This record gives sequence, C-alpha cells and structure tokens, in this order.
Amino acid sequence: MDRLHNTVKTYAWGSATAIPGLLGTPPTGEPQAELWMGAHPAGPSRVDRGGGPLSLADAIAADPRGELGAATVDALGPRLPFLLKVLAADAPLSLQTHPDRERARAGYAEEEALGIPLDAPHRNYRDANHKPELVCALTPFEGLCGFRPVAEAAGVLEELGVGSLKPYADLLRARPEDAALREVVTAVLTAEPAAMAETVARAAEAADRLGGAFAPYAALARHYPGDPGVIAAMLLNPVRLEPGEALYLGAGVPHAYLRGLGVEIMANSDNVLRCGLTPKHVDVPELLRVVRFEATEPGLLRPVPAADGSGEEVYPTPAEDFRLARHVLAPGSAPRELPAGSAQILLCTDGRITLRAPGPGGADGTELALERGRSAFVPASEHVTASGPGTLFRATAGLA
Repeated sequence: MDRLHNTVKTYAWGSATAIPGLLGTPPTGEPQAELWMGAHPAGPSRVDRGGGPLSLADAIAADPRGELGAATVDALGPRLPFLLKVLAADAPLSLQTHPDRERARAGYAEEEALGIPLDAPHRNYRDANHKPELVCALTPFEGLCGFRPVAEAAGVLEELGVGSLKPYADLLRARPEDAALREVVTAVLTAEPAAMAETVARAAEAADRLGGAFAPYAALARHYPGDPGVIAAMLLNPVRLEPGEALYLGAGVPHAYLRGLGVEIMANSDNVLRCGLTPKHVDVPELLRVVRFEATEPGLLRPVPAADGSGEEVYPTPAEDFRLARHVLAPGSAPRELPAGSAQILLCTDGRITLRAPGPGGADGTELALERGRSAFVPASEHVTASGPGTLFRATAGLA
C-alpha cells in the first residue's frame, strides 16, 4: 500500500479554509476547491516506492493487471476507472451536466478530428469517457439537481411576479414535459443578453424580497449578475444533504453544487457541459444533445450495511466505474478486513485510521497511519485491515 500525495485544485468557487481544516494545514489565502485522489492526467496522485515520487498513473500503467485486478482491466480497461475527490464549495459551481459514454466517445472523436487542443477553453470533451458521479456530505451540503415537475417550475417563475418570466411559465404549463423543458431552457440560454440580464436582475430583486426558498436564487445572481443560468437554476430541485447523506448523478442530469464540504467520486473523466453560472464556455447546441429533459427526483442516498456483514456501509449506485463505502470504526473495535481483488483508495475523514498489510508467510507486514484528510492506494492483490477510531471512506471499481 502507498501513501498518496495529492493535488489541490484552486478554483475560484473553493473555500479558503475547509480543505486546510481537514488536512490540518494553514490556509494559503487561495480558494482550495478540490483535493484529487487518483490517476487522472490533469492531476494524478503521487506515490513513492523507494525510487522517489512517481505518478500513480505511471505506476498503474507499468502493471495494470497487478495494480487494478484482472476483472477491472477486462471490464473497464487498463487505467484506474474512478477519481476520488474532497470538494469544498464556498460559492456556487457552474450549472452543468455530463454526457453518457456513447456521446462522450463521439464528441471526443469529433473534436480530435477538428484539431481542437485538449486545453482549449471552448473544448467540450477532454476525454472519451462518461462521468456519473456521487457526492457524500461531510458538512451540511446544498445543491440543485434534476428538473422539478413542470407545474412546480412554472409556479416558481410565476411567484416572482416578473413580467418577462411569464412566457416561460405559460410554456411550461402548455406543452408536454420534454418539449416544455427543452423549449424553455433553449429560450433562456439563447435570449438576447441585455434583455436576459434585465430579467435576471428583476428576478433577483424579487427573490431577495420573498426570501425563504427563493434566497438561493438571489445569492446566485449576486455571484453571477445577468447570467441566464440563474433562471435555468429555478427549474431544478433544491437539495440539502446532512453529513453522511449522498447524491448520485447519472448522465444528462443538470445540477449545481452551491455550498459545503463533501467526498466526491466519479468515473475517471473531466467532461462537463455547462448551462450557466460560469464565465466558462457554454455550448448550447451540444448541451441540448446531452441534457435529459424530464422531471426527476434527486437521487438521494443513505449508506446501507454491506450484505457480507463486514460492517462496511455502502452507497449503492448503478455505476460500474466506482463504488463508495464507509467504515465508522469505534474506539477499541476489532480491525476490519478490507476485501482484496480490486484497487482501492482509502481516505480518512475523521480520527486516525491505521492500515496493516501482512507480510509473506506470516512475516511482519507493513503499517500505515492515516490522519484526517490523508489517503492511501492499495493494489488489487494486497490484503489490508483497518482499525480506528475514525471514519474511513473506501473507493473501488463498481463491478459486481
């Protein structure tokens, strides 16, 4: 097993204190938005196996079957199929959605054929993979997820009492769900900018006056004045997670995280189609190909005991790329055996977790202590036990 040395991403929406607080390090003054644990080329973790720092991606590439396990390589290919993060939002992230695997492959091939550089600001597809994801709250966590029922969305727009929103509300009430949502989102995102900026300003004033459930939209407009994403956000379900609760997001589901600290796991991809609440590139035609225009209940999850009686708590999802589980280890409890056979990343979020791996033939093995915010990579063939007290998140591939 290897202690991971991880990359921190300093996006503008990040908290200056949450990740340093988790790691027990002094704040730098910069917003620290995401702590990445994995082998994504945009920020791979590093390990040291005696020869100095080595990218985890390179370590896996040298022996994919040994590091990941034969079943993972056969089903998902010779790279780590998931990316684990700690996400710390102090301001809203962009309103966005992710493609399914088929559209990601096609979109990536199209942009490669056009010669668009991978780091170009207007590039949509930076890899050929889909990006289902799950976020588990470490603190109270707020977001928006999936379209509301159209009658409810119409009611929200009507209650603001802004004349320029009335045509959108009328359309939501008059057309079938798919057509209504598609036409309203298209109209909002393609509206004349000055007119939409005025609509957003008036809607924000009304939301500020009404308060309560409308207060988040006034806050969005303060962060992104004039952005059509403020109106699009009103069509989505508001979500609040308490610590330990999670939210699963499949392909095509529009969403935005607003505030909070959480553990996030996703397929190993960086493909994002943005609807608004961002200064970054918004490709409306491509977005319309990807979004699922249907009302959905947010995919809220609570951990369930693993069927094997191991004490592990699992966040069940349909994703084959990843599986997230949690071990809450009480003081004095017996060490927990963590199943081998698939590569795993282990993250301590509370207390202090001690990992032990036996040596060959019963010889003394190795021991690794994880303090809060620290993580480790365990190859597929290695058997490890964990003891606390503390809380350990365990990320693996999601193969049955």
